[in-house]
Amino acid sequence: MRLLAILLAFLIGGATAIVLTWYASARGNGFGAVQIGAWTAWPKAGTADADPYARAAFARSGELPLELADGIAFIATSDDDGRALDGRCDIRIRGRLPQARLWTLTLYDGRGRLIDNAAERYGFTSAEVVWNPDRGVEIVLAPRARPGNWLPTGGRDRVTAVLRLYDAPVDVGSGAGDRSSMPTVTQERCP
Repeated sequence: MRLLAILLAFLIGGATAIVLTWYASARGNGFGAVQIGAWTAWPKAGTADADPYARAAFARSGELPLELADGIAFIATSDDDGRALDGRCDIRIRGRLPQARLWTLTLYDGRGRLIDNAAERYGFTSAEVVWNPDRGVEIVLAPRARPGNWLPTGGRDRVTAVLRLYDAPVDVGSGAGDRSSMPTVTQERCP
């Protein structure tokens, strides 16, 4: 009877450890997140100093994180008001971007895949986006075509925007930037 109790304790402990590790690796990219408005980045994710949860999250997703010297990726899964990004809405990413030699903005569905669309438009780069006169940008993520910088959402209920800054100053990834250093993310015309 005592052996059965010990075996049961090991099974419960092992199952709990597996579930908690899966949850930690599925819900984020570890500790040390930098939050600026709707945007979140993990500056140490691609370095030797990355924590075990960040490594597990990237191993689970198959994604290769950027080394901080190369750039940094900011992820938005919600708008500035904290509402999850809904691809059935018109999502506006508006404002100036942090200094970087090059940036890309890519849109993914809730499972981390590019959104298949007839326009074959999956993102923008700083070289191809239409700039505003004030050197800011306005990019609309929407299910229907819009004039200007438009990325199709395919009407997915959950979308994720990833802004990658290449060859950016180190202070961008340190959280030293204030709220105005990143573009705003707003939603309108939601069903």
